[in-house]
Amino acid sequence: MPNDSGTAALNRPTPAKLPEVNLVHARGVTKRYGGVEVLTDATFDVEPGITGLLGANGAGKTTMLGMIIGLHHRNDGVLQVFDHDPWTAGPEVRTRLGYAPEHHTLPADVRAFDFVEHIAELHGLPSVEATTRASDALWLVGLGEERFRPMGTMSTGQRQRVKLAQAIAHDPKLIILDEPTDGLDPVQRDAMLDLIRTVSDSFGISVILSSHLLEEVEQICESVVIIGEGQTLASGRLDDLVSTDSIGVTIEIDGTDAEAAQLAQHLHQQGFTTQHVGRRLNVEGVDDRVFDVARDACVALNIGIVRLHRRRLSLEDVFLDRLG
Repeated sequence: MPNDSGTAALNRPTPAKLPEVNLVHARGVTKRYGGVEVLTDATFDVEPGITGLLGANGAGKTTMLGMIIGLHHRNDGVLQVFDHDPWTAGPEVRTRLGYAPEHHTLPADVRAFDFVEHIAELHGLPSVEATTRASDALWLVGLGEERFRPMGTMSTGQRQRVKLAQAIAHDPKLIILDEPTDGLDPVQRDAMLDLIRTVSDSFGISVILSSHLLEEVEQICESVVIIGEGQTLASGRLDDLVSTDSIGVTIEIDGTDAEAAQLAQHLHQQGFTTQHVGRRLNVEGVDDRVFDVARDACVALNIGIVRLHRRRLSLEDVFLDRLG
């Protein structure tokens, strides 16, 4: 039943620190559809917490998720989920796994409560328990008052919350969310990410969040797997992949593209490597003088500065570097 704050308890206490075990273990996973090779070498581990699965559209993320939940069979390699092969041990895996697909096509004339209850029963819950948990899950995601509405009358944001509710109603150890903020405006997106964080932190449910939005993954995830060109380009803890140390400065000028190119040439002549797009320049350099040199160069060329700040290695830098 809902508590005083309007959310529900899923009858699970706040857990102690989760053990460092691999929920998903992939080594050299390949997948072909006819003569088209979608994945050639997917190699990564997923540990407890929130892991971002990152890649451009068409990179193979959804195919990889389909293999994790046992819908597709890999052509080669090793894939284990909870120490089971998801293709041959589907029922054992799916009782501990929740999944919210990317698409928004939900049965329009079915009430949200009935849908979540049905999915909970498919995961093996007895009818009475499925009823209780469906109600609890919908209260938790903020749809307690709306739980008996047909899903066809709901907004995109509400349907995204219904998909999250059905993924967690059976109390899984791991949920897979495929583009959970698709179709949401910035405010709704932040609210959804906060909700996902609450589900993970409060109930000890680990998350694989598939997204093509770098800032979304950086905002919520502790670990990341980057897939591109059919293979794993990088994986690991975000703290290990990115850096809080300065790697240079970024300059945004109050001027023309031609002035930005002139500034880049001036800095190049002083021995600095620069990259610029439009009126923004990234100047590489780890020593303290790079900030002063960049500022003095703008003064010398009489170029106005909109923003000048130290630049740190970001997930975007890692992503673009691994894509070459």
